Amino acid sequence: MATVPALTQLHTVSSKPPPPQQYPLHFLKPTSSFPCPASPSRSLPSSYNLRRRRLTPVSAVASVKENNGRVVRTWRDFASLNYWVVRDYYRLVDAVNSHEPHMQRLTDDQLAAKTLEFRQRLGQGETLADIQSEAFAVVREAAKRKLGMRHFDVQIIGGAVLHDGSIAEMKTGEGKTLVSTLAAYLNALTGEGVHVVTVNDYLAQRDAEWMGRVHRFLGLSVGLIQKGMKSAERRRNYQCDITYTNNSELGFDYLRDNLAGNSEHLVMRWPKPFHFAIVDEVDSVLIDEGRNPLLISGEASEDAARYPVAAKVADLLIQGVHYKVELKDNSVELTEEGIELAELALETNDLWDEKDPWARFVMNALKAKEFYRRDVQYIVRNGKALIINELTGRVEEKRRWSEGIHQAVEAKEGLKIQEKEFLKMFHVPVVEVPTNLPNIRKDLPIQAFATARGKWQFAREEVEYMFRHGRPVLVGTTSVKNSEHLSDLLKEWKIPHNVLNARPKYAAREAEIVAQAGRKYAVTISTNMAGRGTDIILGGNPKMLAKEIVEDSLLSFLTQEVPELEADREMLPEKVLSKIKVGPSSLALLAKTALMAKYVRKSEGKYWTLKEARSIISESVEISQSTDIKELQRLVNEQAEMYPLGPTIAIAYLEVLKDCEVHCFNEGAEVKRLGGLHVIGTSLHESRRIDNQLRGRAGRQGDPGSTRFMVSLQDEMFQKFNFDTEWAVRLISKITNDEDIPIEGDAIVKQLLALQINAEKYFFGIRKSLVEFDEVLEVQRKHVYDLRQLMLMGDSESCSQHIYQYMQAVVDEIVIANVNPAKHPSTWSLNKLLEELVSISGKLLDGITEEALLDSLTHLDDMNSVDINNFNLPNLPKPPNTFRGIHMKSASLKSWLVICSDDMAKNGRYRPAISLLRKYLGDLLIASYLDAIQESGYDDAYVKEIEVNVRSFGHRNPLEEYKIDGCRFFISMLSATRRLTVESLTRYWSSPLETQEIYIS
Repeated sequence: MATVPALTQLHTVSSKPPPPQQYPLHFLKPTSSFPCPASPSRSLPSSYNLRRRRLTPVSAVASVKENNGRVVRTWRDFASLNYWVVRDYYRLVDAVNSHEPHMQRLTDDQLAAKTLEFRQRLGQGETLADIQSEAFAVVREAAKRKLGMRHFDVQIIGGAVLHDGSIAEMKTGEGKTLVSTLAAYLNALTGEGVHVVTVNDYLAQRDAEWMGRVHRFLGLSVGLIQKGMKSAERRRNYQCDITYTNNSELGFDYLRDNLAGNSEHLVMRWPKPFHFAIVDEVDSVLIDEGRNPLLISGEASEDAARYPVAAKVADLLIQGVHYKVELKDNSVELTEEGIELAELALETNDLWDEKDPWARFVMNALKAKEFYRRDVQYIVRNGKALIINELTGRVEEKRRWSEGIHQAVEAKEGLKIQEKEFLKMFHVPVVEVPTNLPNIRKDLPIQAFATARGKWQFAREEVEYMFRHGRPVLVGTTSVKNSEHLSDLLKEWKIPHNVLNARPKYAAREAEIVAQAGRKYAVTISTNMAGRGTDIILGGNPKMLAKEIVEDSLLSFLTQEVPELEADREMLPEKVLSKIKVGPSSLALLAKTALMAKYVRKSEGKYWTLKEARSIISESVEISQSTDIKELQRLVNEQAEMYPLGPTIAIAYLEVLKDCEVHCFNEGAEVKRLGGLHVIGTSLHESRRIDNQLRGRAGRQGDPGSTRFMVSLQDEMFQKFNFDTEWAVRLISKITNDEDIPIEGDAIVKQLLALQINAEKYFFGIRKSLVEFDEVLEVQRKHVYDLRQLMLMGDSESCSQHIYQYMQAVVDEIVIANVNPAKHPSTWSLNKLLEELVSISGKLLDGITEEALLDSLTHLDDMNSVDINNFNLPNLPKPPNTFRGIHMKSASLKSWLVICSDDMAKNGRYRPAISLLRKYLGDLLIASYLDAIQESGYDDAYVKEIEVNVRSFGHRNPLEEYKIDGCRFFISMLSATRRLTVESLTRYWSSPLETQEIYIS
């Protein structure tokens, strides 16, 4: 098993940003701000306030935006360190703005040529800090020309924060994706590679295509890593200036590279795979998803058969009788009755017997039974238990729970058992980037219910009320089960809606659903909206709508495949998300394009697949967004007989887009008048940060909006943290006789928030402990990884040098363990010493007896001098090819005597003799090994391949051994590694015909 290294250190935010080279990872973090309502009447109709009790919004002071784009601050802001840090960044903003007029005057070629100019200036001694403001101005102008998007001043600050190695905390809808282009471009100029890391393949591909237009326009190469790519393709993409990938693919590539058998299998930029990385949705990637480890498949475990047996035993045990449950930390404890029953069922006398340990399997089976629920924490698909990310609602196909939990879940479901996992976390400082426009969203008070039934009924009523008034609604749930329960309730009232959760039938339409979740009458239920990666634009996303219209009009002419009907998609009333009516110009262009598609298809003599047809449309849309309309028309008219299909579709898309933009603008204005997007949270999360992400979906870029969170005392969080639900129920009963009616009193809200804060502290403590323990591992891990890559990437000679060092170290350890420098050699364990050497070296050290060795050591006192160039212990065999052995070790006896005079051997009269013995035996082993290689007739390349392959010693990973045996055995583990390596090599070359098949196959 291999693990990801710690790439960052913990730093504090300061007014003087630290140098960028200290931070190989750079982060974008979504969040939501505190409510700053401007006008109470803009959120909910007055009738709604009469219908509900105690709907007073949380009071806050609205920020006022000045003409220069800065936000007026209250006196509290001036006392915050973040204020002064951000204020310092405005000097960079002014510098970037001063370059803008010059950049606007440059032609496209002149603007793109700035990249070569920057690289030349870096080569002449300038630093990234010297060119930062000018480079940011170049990216801003390029984005304006290729994407139609100009970086706001606050986005310039975000890019600078990333470059300085801090987390750029930005509100939802503030343009994190565009911000990343600034720091990515600047750091790519060094030629050492930049990674842009997202949370899934879809976002990586989208950003590589979308933001990649800016980088490609400026002359940088853009790579993309996706699931299913072959090694050669991955290697090419990692060599690009900027590489887009998701966190799982990046992690797995690093793990695979550190398990590679030779340098040809490496795909990343070695010896320096990580230069500069930007991590989008950093809290999701490194905190939330960090709870679930990446998995590298290893050898099948002999314990795999125990998991199904333990699952059967867990079914026999009864909670409260045979075991107790602690929900807070997902732990179980067997009672005496439970232990007796488990031992009886397993036919063992001791559940905790070290030779036959069943306890861990039984405990994990009980945890799988109590805490890991199907369609909540995981789903079963294609014979596999797949984790559902509780924060995003997505399926994590490559992640697994650690400590045997995943295997226990597989056994519970009757699935095939799989193995192995790892975990790593990071810490870096956070800088909160100001919003471009003031936030006017209203965050309404939390509603508390005694029962879950009452909460879901009220959620349905609130959705129905908003739907009736035309306001778009987004409902966040915490599980697949809850999202489908609410969906069923809405179906009963015939309220059309869309669902987003881990089900594949929904995931395929994720981007489309989110993009249109801001349209009038839209109702969207989602298993938490963190990390969806698509803005919810009031009135709808015109680009996505235009693409849908083009697909609907052209797919039937491009392919014979019929798109699968998307299950559970409601038949919407005509007024609900009705199709946009495009104008006659758009209809004419679509009809012309359809004929062109039919003509091209006929000329090629085949239909495209549905996937290919959609790809043609997507590529055409990309062309339309980066190519001038006149250039597109020229491409269409370039050939008389065969018109290019892509430009034709691109022109049709542009015409449809005009209609969509007008429609979305008008509908968006109406939705704003109604109060904007209304967000409903159906439970509090264990972290306020996650709840704020959901809140942040409303009120993007100064839009109106409102949020409401509803909780019931039957929610899992209250049970997990032992919240005094009886007290709350009594309080509710005093206020109302109906347990299904909510209360919004300050007392219960304070209790809820206090519980949430305690949950945050609890999980923070767990993460802190994990990091502290992992820091111990990091030292050993880095040692092993660095040594492994050095040998993989080095040439044959350097690889051999490491082998010789291994051999000498093994000899040293054996000698020191069997001698005493204070006593005469006749008292030494020479027989054991020779047995250990022979067991490792095989036939290479035959011919030395205990008597001959003792006689030689006794005669060392008679030696008046030592022949540096031809050293040999008296009366013992001379090393074969002596000169070569000495030369390739260190070149002279004198230097080796210095090396041997270390702290391994204690002081004593016979210490010099021990040093000479270590020297002689090391020479003999290395020279005999080289002689065997020379006699084999193999070339250096083959020798290196054998040496590299043997070092894996049966594919057992030293780090796995470390995790089993503990930190105190790490030195012993390295010693064992060296011995196994030397033993494998010497045995191979002493009898290559017998062992060749083992190692090569």
